[in-house]
Amino acid sequence: MSAPQNVLFVGIGNMGWPMAARLLGAGFAVAVNDAVPGRAADFVRQVGGAEAADLATAAPQANVVITMLPTSKHVGEAVAALRAGLKQGQILIDMSSGAPAATQAIAADLAPLGVTMLDAPVSGGVPRAKTGELAIMAGGDAAALDRVEPLLRAMGTTIHRIGGLGSGQAMKALNNLVSAGGFLIGIEALLIGQQFGIDPALMTDVLNASTGMNNSTQKKFKQFVLSRQFNSGFGLDLMVKDLSIALEIARAAGVAAPFSNLCRELSASAQGLLGPGQDHTALAKLSEALAGVELGGEPSSHSQS
Repeated sequence: MSAPQNVLFVGIGNMGWPMAARLLGAGFAVAVNDAVPGRAADFVRQVGGAEAADLATAAPQANVVITMLPTSKHVGEAVAALRAGLKQGQILIDMSSGAPAATQAIAADLAPLGVTMLDAPVSGGVPRAKTGELAIMAGGDAAALDRVEPLLRAMGTTIHRIGGLGSGQAMKALNNLVSAGGFLIGIEALLIGQQFGIDPALMTDVLNASTGMNNSTQKKFKQFVLSRQFNSGFGLDLMVKDLSIALEIARAAGVAAPFSNLCRELSASAQGLLGPGQDHTALAKLSEALAGVELGGEPSSHSQS
């Protein structure tokens, strides 16, 4: 079966905008929709494609519907709006970082319509969304994944087929759990080192040449924490949501996860301390508050001369 050509892309925020742009650049016909007034029209003016003002009206023209939304609740609301226009043979790909159980429930509701649902969350952030180098974690029916692989290839360079529906989202939540753990322990190490008298930027260089290297040391510490920019493009609220999903999966599987619980609790504490709308790299501010020092500031009198 030939690859689908007409795509309805729902959710063109920080990640969805460059992902939809990549599909247009690859030659797919793309209609876009977003809950923020004017954003879809802005996309059409700046990038191309068509605006899908009404989801139920736009849905019949699409072979594939892609959702890229903050939570499974938002996906459910979008699917409810789409439902009247969906038809047999269509594929709905949820590329959000959603909850597997919620995705499976939505899929069960769509099955009588003859609509196949896949999950395909992504990793790589806005920079890799712009270059089409995302890592995509896909779950669901193998034949449906075969059909949509050309679309996924336009947005990502690595496509991992994880398993059944929801397994991609489980993998994404677990990936973000590992990412959060690496970030937190790395920030603590920088704080300890700074108080000892080591420059945190130099520490970051050493970590990146040593076994302590991770994604945060490579791509977050200097760029967003030590620079005090805190603008990586991925929200702390979304990080807490993903960590909560990871813990739900752990509980359902009967796996004790003490460090995972600690990561989630620290992240939620930062969310409470800093308020909504913060970048996830602002999580460092909680560690700084607990230590009583700011990275890049003067070390305490306990440091070595």
